[in-house]
Amino acid sequence: MKFSRPNLFLGKAILFMLLLSWSSFAADVKTLEIGASAPDFSLPGTDGKTYSLKSFASAKVLAIVFTCNHCPTAQAYEDRIISLANEYKAKGVTLIAVSPNDPKAIALDELGYSDMSDSFEEMKIRVKEKGYTFPYLYDGATQKMSRAYGPIATPHLFIFDKNRKLQYVGRLDGAEKPGKANAEDARNALDALLAGNPVATPVTKTFGCSTKWAEKSEWAVKAPLEWAKEPVNMNIIDDKGIAELLANKTDKVKLINVWATWCGPCVTEMPEFVNINRMYRRRDFEFITISADKPDKKDKAQELLKRMQASGQNYIYNSEDKYKLVEAIDPKWQGALPYTLLIAPGGKILYRTQGTIVPQKMKRMIVEQVGRVY
Repeated sequence: MKFSRPNLFLGKAILFMLLLSWSSFAADVKTLEIGASAPDFSLPGTDGKTYSLKSFASAKVLAIVFTCNHCPTAQAYEDRIISLANEYKAKGVTLIAVSPNDPKAIALDELGYSDMSDSFEEMKIRVKEKGYTFPYLYDGATQKMSRAYGPIATPHLFIFDKNRKLQYVGRLDGAEKPGKANAEDARNALDALLAGNPVATPVTKTFGCSTKWAEKSEWAVKAPLEWAKEPVNMNIIDDKGIAELLANKTDKVKLINVWATWCGPCVTEMPEFVNINRMYRRRDFEFITISADKPDKKDKAQELLKRMQASGQNYIYNSEDKYKLVEAIDPKWQGALPYTLLIAPGGKILYRTQGTIVPQKMKRMIVEQVGRVY
């Protein structure tokens, strides 16, 4: 189908207007002011229930914290949120958590401090892992509640009195690093309201990852196009080179995957490794592949990696002697492909597996090594 210049111009004009309206929509999101009534909502929880403001009608005080899975600041405050909820529950305070982020607005390279993104299914995993004792609600589908409340970052705390008037909005405390504070600002606000007193400092600034609004997904859309342009190289490696990789005299965690073009499971799981590399390569992490193909199949192996966009460090073993390769990689390896090692700085093998990895488990092991917080 061909378009005339007027039609093309009209299409561009419409696109520009849409982009402008989306941008204005995000700019129009304002944080709820002190004294405002809590806007109602209807959101699914990770426990399978649907919650609204009426679900918490019996609470003397309602604390709503907008948080998420992936943000390092949110993770730094996670234990404090759990402790706060548990301690104040008996006093008549109900705390709920809400994830305001649209998962589609988050690129892989924004997940370097986490083992998961902010999808509803991943929220369910997070609840089980951390043992949340309070509702964790998902607003990523419409962000209607979040737009009504106006969280700037994760975490962002809103505390309402028994009449559901906003009495405190802001941070939990002034120290991001775990162990340096204990949600003092939140506790002071809660204690004041429970005693029937006004909150001394009702508004504080908050710090963390910006809310991932649906219309602010430019990088999430652009990133895959940029990654596709990255060069994919492959070098020859010998026993000495493998020994140097295994010794890992660097400050990086190294993930080494031994694979081959003729190995179906190897090829099938390679995209998972590519995603893992994109998540953590900005951290102290390096992904390395070693092809067990014959050296004269180097071009074929490299071409397959190009199609997979595997732009990490790629090697092919310099010998056809597969048993020699097995011994060079790991004497505990029985020889079946794929074979994967996770190696700490200094050469300690943190994990080894013969066969395909479990991606979620691997990401969790990596992030526990490189760290979840700043």
